[in-house]
Amino acid sequence: MFVDIAKIFLKAGDGGNGAVSFHREKYVAAGGPDGGDGGRGGNIVLQADSNLSTLADFRYKRKYLAPNGANGGGNRCTGKRGEDLVIRVPKGTLVKDAETGRIMADVSGEEPVVLLKGGNGGWGNQHFATSTRQVPKFAKSGVPGQSAEVVLELKLLADVGLVGFPNVGKSTLVSVVSEAKPKIANYHFTTLTPVLGVVSMGEGSSFVMADIPGLIEGAGTGAGLGHEFLRHVDRCRILLHVLDISGSEGRDPIEDFEQINTELKTFSEELSTRPMIVVANKCDLIEEEKIEEYRTYFEGKGYAFFPIMAAIAEGTKELIQHTAAELHKLPPIKVYEVEPEPIEDFTKEAKRDFTLRVQQGVFIIEAPWLLKILDDVNPDDYESLQYFQRVLQSSGIISALEKAGVEEGDTVSVYDIEFEYVR
Repeated sequence: MFVDIAKIFLKAGDGGNGAVSFHREKYVAAGGPDGGDGGRGGNIVLQADSNLSTLADFRYKRKYLAPNGANGGGNRCTGKRGEDLVIRVPKGTLVKDAETGRIMADVSGEEPVVLLKGGNGGWGNQHFATSTRQVPKFAKSGVPGQSAEVVLELKLLADVGLVGFPNVGKSTLVSVVSEAKPKIANYHFTTLTPVLGVVSMGEGSSFVMADIPGLIEGAGTGAGLGHEFLRHVDRCRILLHVLDISGSEGRDPIEDFEQINTELKTFSEELSTRPMIVVANKCDLIEEEKIEEYRTYFEGKGYAFFPIMAAIAEGTKELIQHTAAELHKLPPIKVYEVEPEPIEDFTKEAKRDFTLRVQQGVFIIEAPWLLKILDDVNPDDYESLQYFQRVLQSSGIISALEKAGVEEGDTVSVYDIEFEYVR
């Protein structure tokens, strides 16, 4: 089953909690706190796999959770880090935030992509010992890992895309110029999935060709199978527009050409400007004089024109050589840029939920929504600290601290940040 879009839920592992422990050993007086830190939660990592060609596996498993970090232990033992969860996807998989549509990753290269980061482990009580607080009986909880519901969208990595109406000879063409073996028959929609073939141009030189099925009138707006597969043309550097130049099914080749181009433009304005070569298939069923009339028409519109007989590979060598030469002039296959997460203005938000507890004179604040802000806070930058202070003020945290009896010089702890309260 060919599946090229799927929605799944991902969650990186939570950090382990810090430990509360005190060193006790014979003949060792006042051993002091020795609670270890929690381990970091596992990341969600995506890895491109050339052996996969579909997202079908994600239709049956839709929830992926990375392991949490282990809690800290005594004797300053740090908890074990949660292992990264590596999810294998086909090359060319685009990852989007399901809620906003923001591009989070384009898994097209060999390098693994860390999509969501695991939470940091909480500090053990060994970190909280001071000259005035020698027996800290508290530790920090681990930070929650990042989570997101995402849409996986497969966009094939192909240099050349074959477009055209059904039954014009696209599958035959890709089968004779590459090692691909698509199903071929004399009826519409024989090809129900995109087919990739590697076209060899000699030692060390090749390119990938994709047979894109299902284009009919209205494909750009979702008719037939076209809308489902048009996304796979998106990365192609050159389009080969295959026509039944003989009109053997009672259609006019020029009308077919304009129709498909209209569908491409409807689907994507940028796609309609992609370089295109006109491939006139089944030219053995038409007079030479008529072929030259079509050549004059298409070359007059600025397109290279190649009459071929795909079934016997007549004219395909010249077509492939020209295509390869044109590819050398073009930039590499398109890779989508990751879109940065929008910065929320928390200073204008209503009061958000948080918890405040006091342990041995330390005011501990926990608020999951603050984690995004803490990632961007630079303790050495005055303006960054000012923004953080405004967030604490507008969210009601400062008011809650004052109601809880905080005094100037008291320690306030917010996840990985500790500071002295100043009025």
